[in-house]
Amino acid sequence: MANVIVNRVKEFLKRYPPFTFLSEDSLESVAREVEVRFYGPREYLFGQGDPAQNFFFVLKEGSVQLTEHKEGQEKVVEVCDEGDVFGVLALLGKRPYILSAQAREETLIYAIPVSIFEKILNENSRVGLYFAAGFASGQVVVRTDLSQSQKARSVFKDVSQDNGLLMFSGQSNINYSSDVLTCLEGTPIKEAVRQMAAIGVGSIVVVNAKSHPVGIITDKDIRNRLVAQQKSYDTPVDELMTSPVMTKSKEANFSDLYLTMIKNRLHHLIFTEDGSVDSPVTGILSDHDILLSQGSSPAVLINALLNTWDVKEMAKVRDQAERLLRYYLENEVAIDFVANIITEINDIIIKRAVDLAKTKHDQDHPEASKVRFCFLSLGSEGREEQLLRTDLDNAIVFEDVPKEKLKATKKYMLLIAQEVIETLLSCGFQPCPADMMANNPKYCQPMSDWKKQFSSWIHSPNQQALMNATIFFDYRPIVGYKALAEELTEHIYNEIGGKTIFLNFLAKNALLNPPPLGFFRNFIVEKSGEQKDKFDIKLRAMMPLADIARLLVLSHQVVGINNTFKRFEKLAELEPNYSELMLEAGKAYEILMRMRAIEGLNSGSSGRYIQPEKLGKLQRQLLKNAFAPIDELQKIIRVRFQLDYFGS
Repeated sequence: MANVIVNRVKEFLKRYPPFTFLSEDSLESVAREVEVRFYGPREYLFGQGDPAQNFFFVLKEGSVQLTEHKEGQEKVVEVCDEGDVFGVLALLGKRPYILSAQAREETLIYAIPVSIFEKILNENSRVGLYFAAGFASGQVVVRTDLSQSQKARSVFKDVSQDNGLLMFSGQSNINYSSDVLTCLEGTPIKEAVRQMAAIGVGSIVVVNAKSHPVGIITDKDIRNRLVAQQKSYDTPVDELMTSPVMTKSKEANFSDLYLTMIKNRLHHLIFTEDGSVDSPVTGILSDHDILLSQGSSPAVLINALLNTWDVKEMAKVRDQAERLLRYYLENEVAIDFVANIITEINDIIIKRAVDLAKTKHDQDHPEASKVRFCFLSLGSEGREEQLLRTDLDNAIVFEDVPKEKLKATKKYMLLIAQEVIETLLSCGFQPCPADMMANNPKYCQPMSDWKKQFSSWIHSPNQQALMNATIFFDYRPIVGYKALAEELTEHIYNEIGGKTIFLNFLAKNALLNPPPLGFFRNFIVEKSGEQKDKFDIKLRAMMPLADIARLLVLSHQVVGINNTFKRFEKLAELEPNYSELMLEAGKAYEILMRMRAIEGLNSGSSGRYIQPEKLGKLQRQLLKNAFAPIDELQKIIRVRFQLDYFGS
């Protein structure tokens, strides 16, 4: 009979983490020591402040609520369900219980002796990480938990075996050349070419007397700047080289090196001793080296985009980028790297779309086509956070023209915008339901009208103005005359300066979305409609963090940082008292971005709505841990912007 009970306990435990990580022998040794306990409704398992028992607990049947007694009130912190592990502080810290545990109905508990589990905890790193990451019920999330959660997510899953793609993972080792061909400034080009030919390389780095790099000459430069220009072979290399050069240290993070090359369209990146141009050359990395090592990499996709004018081909490349995205997400590649790559691909598509539009319409509008303009991405794409091809939010700002030319200029700008939107739709992006796109005359305006529009939103912050602010204040210039965007940004910060009333309204708006968890610590789900019983990860978790980051950055008058987790990194510098919280909020946002993107790829949707019951226990706890900073930040906002005294 005893063996039957042990087998039942074992079969139950192995379904739930952290017992899923145990070997059969370890699991059996735990199951043999388990005490089965029964509790009636409202009966306490332990009370807040009680000394820790020599057991921690797993809920077999029924329901247990974990409560905290604070300021004369009992607050429910969590409600445990089947398979939840709780009371773990006895296991981890041997300290008094900081919560009470009470049965809500007739409840069956497995009590696991700490003594049997301590040995397993020391031997099994995955079990240790499970507790360190704050995945046990009622375990108070501490500052380092979200870092641990990110680590745990990769340790607790099977890494994709799709190695056929050989896609860049952000942790690659690359073979770069440490034997760099160099020549001194003033060397005749014929001598440099002779050296290149002698060892069969396509580039030579020009250095000064201290061996510091001052330029680079490639085969392409020799063709375009020497032969095509019919210059003398005695021309000094200084006149033909590309200068200045970009340099890095070979100790730099590979994803940083890789992104530098992609973003700056570099074919070669020079390594120096300390990473600066005022240091001797130690190596060179070429795009060819990267392509050889990475196979189907972002560089290949970007190269394909830059070498086609066919919209169908562009759409195919963007589809490939989606497969690349899935691979990255499944293999736990750093989310900021992933977002950078996808943003770069999206930006190139927009740039190609603008070029195609101008090619089509410039000839028919010779005067208007000379007017400078800037195409802006707004919202999540403006923040460099649009991993999936969700709604388009964009606008055009063009320079002011004489009144008599405004109609013709605007007509031309709208034609450009329409072409760009059609190209983006062909590449799989979705139109904005609210029509916040550059082909809408409201969002294709001269500079003076945009300035009036932003001033109006700032001076009269009604609900519509605040909604617009949350989208338009995150704009990013993509293509065109970027000085227009800079001028608009300067105008906005001048308008906000000293206007605390606008920031108060913006703060109030940032707290509109209810917290992600309800009274009984369950996910707040939609009550009706098509998304009934689903959790809105965008509205209830991501938007509050994005809104708070934007509000605080605006209040500090910080220009040029749009990305939410980069905003939180900056805020950690600006607010040392809340440094840990800000960094935690940034990590939380990365976790939420990843979960939403994975949901979107799996369901073929925007990933906005998640079904909590379909999440595993670890995923649910990871999501709950990511909610922790939202509550703390909202409390800070409420006090800082005096929202309890602020009129409704």
